[in-house]
Formats: sequence, C-alpha cells, structure tokens
Amino acid sequence: MTSPASPLRRSALDVELSAHGCSHASDELGSGCANVLGVQVDALNMTGALGRIEGALASGERGYICMTGVHGIMEAQRSSAVLCAYRDSLMNLPDGMPTVWVAHSQGFATMRRIAGPDVMLQVFSNKRFANYSHFFYGGKPGVAEELASEMKRRFPWVRIAGTYTPPFRDLNDQEECDLIEIVRRAKPSIIWVGISSPRQELFMRKYLPKLDTCLMFGVGAAFDFHTGRIKDCGEWIKRAGLQWLHRLLQDPRHLLWRYARNNPAFLWRIALQMLTAHGPKRTRTGELHTSDERSVCER
Repeated sequence: MTSPASPLRRSALDVELSAHGCSHASDELGSGCANVLGVQVDALNMTGALGRIEGALASGERGYICMTGVHGIMEAQRSSAVLCAYRDSLMNLPDGMPTVWVAHSQGFATMRRIAGPDVMLQVFSNKRFANYSHFFYGGKPGVAEELASEMKRRFPWVRIAGTYTPPFRDLNDQEECDLIEIVRRAKPSIIWVGISSPRQELFMRKYLPKLDTCLMFGVGAAFDFHTGRIKDCGEWIKRAGLQWLHRLLQDPRHLLWRYARNNPAFLWRIALQMLTAHGPKRTRTGELHTSDERSVCER
C-alpha cells in the first residue's frame, strides 16, 4: 500500500537540497531540516516539536513521528526501505546528540535533543493533550499493560484506549486483522510504538494507512525506561553524547554489536559528508537512492 509523504514534507520532496539539507531555522522554535547522511532531521527543540504535535492532533492530520538517532540513520544507509520510512514521516526528531551536533554545524543553532522517553513524558504530563487518547503497541509480555498503569498513576487525567503486545516478528495475516479491529474499536488519538529501530519505522509506514488513529510515535526503549527496566542517566551524560555508553553498561550483550557496527561508521561517513558539504546538491530523500530504490519508496 502506498504511504504518501506527509504534507509537512511533500512540498520539498521534489526540489533539490542545498548541501546542508532544507531551509535553515528561522525562529526560536526551529524550522527546516538538517541533512544527516541523507536523512532529513527536523530542526526543532522540544517546544517546537510539541507545538507541531498539538497542531497535527487539533487538525486531524495523520502521520507518524520517528526518533532519529545514529542507529536508525545507519540502518537507512543499508536499507532503502528504512530511508523511505524516514522520508515519508510527519517528523524526524533528533534523538541523540550526534544528530544535534551535525545540525548545529549546518546552522541550526536552536535544535536540541528530543528523545522518545522525553516526548512521551511531555505529552502525558501536559494537560493541553488531556483530551487525546493513547494506545501502547510493543514491549515484552506485560510491559505495555504495566506502562498504561504507570501513566495512569502519574497522570490520572490521561485516557488509555488499549494495549497490544506483538510477537518479535512481522504480524501474520490473522494478527494483522486482529490489531486493525482492536484499534478500530479503541480509536486512539496516538499509538506509541515501542519495538526498536528500524522495525518500528517500517511498521509505522506500513500500518498508518490501515489503523484508525491520528499519530503514531516510534519511541523504542521508552516503554522500558518508564517502567523502570532501563535506568536513566544524568542530563550531563546526555548532553555529552554519552548515553549510549550508559546503555551499553546496562545491556552489553544486546548493544555491543550495534554500537561497534554503527558508531565508527557514522563518524567516518559524517566526516566525509562535512568534507564534501560544498559539493553537488542532493535530493531531499538523500544521495543513497538509485532509480531502483526510488521505486521502492513509491510502492
């Protein structure tokens, strides 16, 4: 099924980018996009992101929102399907300091780190979102239900429409039908998807047209953060770009290969991008697309 690009992005899809991505930030909330290895990351801070989220919910605009960090960006270098998922999103928020540092080097001085757990907490705690309902998709058995209880305990005004714990694989036909029916009955305003990158980006791109909801957020490990399964770190560690190390120390078995594979490769590619920043212009969907890969995005 075709998943058309968001209206926030569609106007720019057919024009060429400067070497720094799309137009630079023009106000205190941030606007435009930074080009991080061909992935367009919205140049926003938390205030600007919440404003756009509120505007989309109020207007009924449908779309999905990706938290964009080194892991997801490197997966987009290896898979045109993942790159297409980022291209078609409503927003790609900067989840991690490396994306912010790259954006700052491109002139987006007001851009700040916006992590999935932080966005979730802001939306649930802010009463201007109190009239919208939520659905949790993801986590190990029992985690989504525990998260729903925790959010209700902390923020009694929130409306939880339902939860769904998927298998650790693609849904089969019956499971897909069941999910579509569950969401149709629940009619949540927001679906929070916590199944890790890049599976959650591919899931949101595929299922947004099929599910009766307004917004979908891919928030990765936020379910585990907010249920206490993963310990958070201090703000100074996050600002220093070292949260990956804090995570690695907690779960080396699962994360060592990811970081060893992605972090050095990201640094090398970003260095090359910066060295060629004044070279030929690139399309909004990034230099990775060949004609065959463009056809994948159009399916």
